[in-house]
Amino acid sequence: MPIAPERTDIFFEEDDLPYEEEILRNPYSVKCWLRFIEHKSEGPAKAINVVYERALKELPGSYKLWYNYLKHRRKHVKGRCITDPAYDDVNNAHERALVFMHKMPRIWLDYCQFLMDQCKITRTRRTFDRALRALPITQHHRIWPLYLKFVRNLPLPETAVRVYRRYMKLLPENAEEYIEYLKNIDRLDEAAVRLYDIVNEEDFVSKEGKSNHQLWHDLCDLICKNPKKVSSLKVDPIIRSGIKRFTDERGQLWCSLADYYIRSGHFEKARDIYEESIQTVTTVRDFTQVFDAYAQFEESMISAKMETTAELGNTEDDDIDLEIRLERFENLMDRRPLLLNSVLLRQNPHNVHEWHKRVKLFEGKPKDIINTYTEAVQTVDPQLATGKLYTLWVEFAKYYEQHEQLAEARVIFEKGTKVPYVKVEDLASVWCEWTEMEIRHENYDECLKLMQRATAMPSRKVAYHDKSEPVQKRLYKSLKVWSLYADLEESFGTFKSTKAVYDRIIDLKIATPQIIINYGMFLEEHNYFEEAFKAYERGIALFRWPNVYDIWNTYLTKFIKRYGGKKLERSRDLFEQCLDGCPPKFAKSIYLLYAKLEEDFGLARHAMAVYERATKAVLPEEQYEMFNIYIKRAAEIYGVTHTRPIYEEAIEVLTNDQAREMCLRFADLERKLGEIDRARAIYGHCSQMCDPRVTPSFWQTWKEFEIKHGNEDTVREMLRIKRSVQATYNTQVNFMSAQMLAASGTGTGTVSDLAPGSSGGDEMKLLEQRAHALAAEAKADKPLLKKDILFVSGGKTTDEQMEEAVKTVNPEEINIDDDDEDSDEGPDEVEIEKKSVPSEIFGSLKENDD
Repeated sequence: MPIAPERTDIFFEEDDLPYEEEILRNPYSVKCWLRFIEHKSEGPAKAINVVYERALKELPGSYKLWYNYLKHRRKHVKGRCITDPAYDDVNNAHERALVFMHKMPRIWLDYCQFLMDQCKITRTRRTFDRALRALPITQHHRIWPLYLKFVRNLPLPETAVRVYRRYMKLLPENAEEYIEYLKNIDRLDEAAVRLYDIVNEEDFVSKEGKSNHQLWHDLCDLICKNPKKVSSLKVDPIIRSGIKRFTDERGQLWCSLADYYIRSGHFEKARDIYEESIQTVTTVRDFTQVFDAYAQFEESMISAKMETTAELGNTEDDDIDLEIRLERFENLMDRRPLLLNSVLLRQNPHNVHEWHKRVKLFEGKPKDIINTYTEAVQTVDPQLATGKLYTLWVEFAKYYEQHEQLAEARVIFEKGTKVPYVKVEDLASVWCEWTEMEIRHENYDECLKLMQRATAMPSRKVAYHDKSEPVQKRLYKSLKVWSLYADLEESFGTFKSTKAVYDRIIDLKIATPQIIINYGMFLEEHNYFEEAFKAYERGIALFRWPNVYDIWNTYLTKFIKRYGGKKLERSRDLFEQCLDGCPPKFAKSIYLLYAKLEEDFGLARHAMAVYERATKAVLPEEQYEMFNIYIKRAAEIYGVTHTRPIYEEAIEVLTNDQAREMCLRFADLERKLGEIDRARAIYGHCSQMCDPRVTPSFWQTWKEFEIKHGNEDTVREMLRIKRSVQATYNTQVNFMSAQMLAASGTGTGTVSDLAPGSSGGDEMKLLEQRAHALAAEAKADKPLLKKDILFVSGGKTTDEQMEEAVKTVNPEEINIDDDDEDSDEGPDEVEIEKKSVPSEIFGSLKENDD
């Protein structure tokens, strides 16, 4: 389109010619226009606007030109007063742009924001509405945030509510934002309705991360705390549905419902809600919440009444009302234990322990106690009972007994025996308690009749542990009932009937060792000794070890006491029968009893044979004690010389510690008998299990023995054995280092000399110290000089011989004994032994020699 030269709003400059020519050549090129606009950017705003208008005349559909143009126009009016006419020009420019750019949400957003800055409320709202109509629905999400921001900042809540309602139709998942706004503008009724809708919507996902449970609590708080502002919803059904739905929060919901009625001014209704709640909650936590809220409510009612009467004056009606409220509060606090017990029973109505506690709470109220017991026995299911169900029936009957109503107590017991208990022991306990009640009232015939009924055989035999059968049919095998029956027959029955009961117990194979022993003692009391022994035999046939031990012990003791040595062979047969298969744990007492029998009434050799068998049959930890008994009895019967084979056997069998003790005792015995060589041999045998570092007492004992009864050679032999044993117990390196250090006689040798290449760490230092200690110990073990020890021959010596032996010692002779330990250094050295010669052999030659 040619430019009219007469227009005065077009500014020409010399620098514009290249751009004008380019535009003439390419009038539809956006780049050319943008370069021209960039060139004019340093010029006046009016000149730039002219260029933009020319460009948009040629290219009215260019988004880039329109966007930059509108941005430029808004920039130049920024900071001016909103009543400036320039704003209208910019608004008109936006309107012209929207003719072509009505599908561009950015243009709409900029225009709406520009209008918001101008505070043109109606025009802004209508522009937002035009934008929503013009744009496709897929782009509405770009308009709504600014639109909602605009309406939230307006002091026109009705307009905002209407806009939000339209918004909810498009994006219902953002309902929480709308609800929050409604709370802020105090439109709580609609907020509650909206919140109720999203709570009942199963697919609703909270944008704030709240669960359905949290939303439900928000709804309850909203409607309960604002009962006068929320009128569109029925609060009671809503909260009750929540109580059924959320079982773990019932206490809080009940409190919310009561709070709703309190805020509404319906105090009696609130009290009814509290009463209903504490009668229906099933957990202690919920009960505590409701009860505390209930007590606080009653306290606040009392306080409010007292304040009212203080302000307005006190009348008779006010006093009566206050007394009623105080009485109601006290009654509530007194009922707390009972209410709590009711909660626990609702939680588990089959809890026997809680029923007993409930009875105690009604102490002093017979009618309530009887009703509680009646309700308990009707409610508790035997298959689901927690605790012992039979105790309810027993205590119920005892309650009647305490009030001397035996007929009613018998009726209760009769009903208690027909209950299908899980365990036979429960039914047996009911029968036993019933019988004991009759005993307390001295109805002994009735007791025996009850036991006969309880132990009566069913129509067909039933296994005791067959749970498919009722316990009433399995009761005839209950040991508890039979034991009481036997005791009653012993006390109030005849010998024949008592014996029949015991025989029946044994025939049913339910007897225990104690029952057998009791039966035997009962027969002995009536002088039926052979019958008693038969009872023991029957009991022995029923049981195995170790259960049969008590029966055997009683049987054997009674038999020996009765017959002594009259029936020795029979006694021996009994003992042999008992010991056949007897565990080592119980063998000791049986063998001792057997040996005592042989000592008192049998043969000594038989007793010794029993003791010998006992040493092999008892537990290893009891063998030492058994050998001691064996040795003691052998010495008493045959003499100490007959204990030698026993000692030898004990040393072979026992552990090292016990064998060492036996060796010392054996050696001491031989020493007392004058058998020095035997004693020395025993010490030599025992030395192989005595480490000198662990058992120095043994070596000291042997040394003292040799000093008293030996000579140089025997002492030297003892020391040699000691070193040999010590070497056996040492490690190889320690033994070698000890030998080398002892041979060299110096303290400078180290373990590294023995093991080249080994490190000189802490372990080597320890070995070196050990070697020094061993060398010192070996040196200390050298035999003392003759002048320090006087050796006495093993035979009998006189004082004259001792003096002569001292005189024959030559103090100037070379002592070759000191080199005894070093004799192993070379093969050329010969060990020289010196023996003492009695002076009687030399006769008169001895003096001439001197």
